Amino acid sequence: MSFYNVRMPTSIVLGGTGPIGQAVSHCLLRSGWNVVVVARTPNSLPPDLVRSGAVLKVADARNLEGLRRALTRGADLLVDCVCYTATDANRLLPFLADVGSTVMVSSKAVYVDDAGNHVNSPTKPLFTTPITEQNPTLAPRNGDYDTAEGYGPNKIAAEHVLLDSGHPVTVLRASKVHGVGASPPREWMFVKRVLDKRKPLFLRRRGESIGHTTAAVNLAALVQRVAQFPGRRILNSADPDAPSVIEIARTISAHFKHEWDLYFVDETSPLGKTPWDTATPIILDMSAAMRLGYAPVGTYAETIRSTLNWLTSESHALESGFIVTSPLEEFLDYTNEDAFLLRRTN
Repeated sequence: MSFYNVRMPTSIVLGGTGPIGQAVSHCLLRSGWNVVVVARTPNSLPPDLVRSGAVLKVADARNLEGLRRALTRGADLLVDCVCYTATDANRLLPFLADVGSTVMVSSKAVYVDDAGNHVNSPTKPLFTTPITEQNPTLAPRNGDYDTAEGYGPNKIAAEHVLLDSGHPVTVLRASKVHGVGASPPREWMFVKRVLDKRKPLFLRRRGESIGHTTAAVNLAALVQRVAQFPGRRILNSADPDAPSVIEIARTISAHFKHEWDLYFVDETSPLGKTPWDTATPIILDMSAAMRLGYAPVGTYAETIRSTLNWLTSESHALESGFIVTSPLEEFLDYTNEDAFLLRRTN
C-alpha cells in the first residue's frame, strides 16, 4: 500500500472575525482548507472557529508591518474583508506574487444610475433593471472612505489597484450583508420590536422597497467557488432572491411567531423608515456567478435564521450599546409612532 502526503491548501482571511470573515473561514474549513484568520485583537477568534481548526494571527492588516507578519509565508488564497481604499490595496501589492489568488470584498455602493447617483448620494439612484457587473461605476477617489459620499469612490479605487495589478484577483460586490456579527445588524429593527412585544409596524411605499440582501454564508460559498478557478474578474454577490421590506418583516415575524399590525405611510412621513428603503428596486444580477458554477447556500429566509437567533441571544448587549446599533435608532421611533396611534384614536 502506498501513502501520499496531500498538502492542504492555505487561506488567509484579513478581517476574519467579522460576519463575512467568519462565514468564509467556516466554509473554507469545511472544504478542506487550512485557515489563518488575521485580526488586531488577541483572543478574538470565535470559539466555534477555534474548534473547527482556524488559527488566529494577531496583526493589523491595514498597516505594512501587520501585512508582513500575516503574509510572510504566502498563501494559496487571500481573502481581504478590510480593503477600503487605494492605499489599502497598494499596501497588498508587494505580497500578491506569493499568493495563489486573491478575493477582495467590495460593495454595490460603487454602482451609479444613468444620472450618476449611487446608493449613498443625496438623490437616490433609479436602477430600471437588475445591476450587472458592466453597470457604470463611480469615479475612483482616495481619502474619506468612512463617509457616505466617500465610501463608494474609495472602494472602486481599491478595486482598480488590485485588478490592474496583473495578479488573479476576484472582486465581489455585496449588498446589505447579513449574518452573525453583522454591524450594523439591520434586522435588529424588527427583532427589537418582537422582543418588546410591539405589534404596530409602520412601512413606507407599502413595504415594497427592495434593497437586495447578501447572506454572509452565500458570499462565502462564492469565495470557495472562485478559489477553485483563480482569475481576474468582478462578480456580484447577493442572495438568490431579493425580498421586499414587507417580505423581510414577515419572514422575521414568522420566525418568532409574532404578528404585525401594519400601517402604510407616505414616503415623506417621519415614520416607516427601514434600512432597505429604495426609490426603485436595487437588485444585483447574479448571472455571472451562476455561470461559474456557484450554488448559493439558501434564500434570505433560509439564511437569516442564524442571524435572528444571534440577535436574540445578544439582545442584552444590543440594548445596552455593547454591540453598536446607533445607526438603527431612527428605525425604532416608538415615541412618534405612539403619538400617531394616539391621534388616530382621538
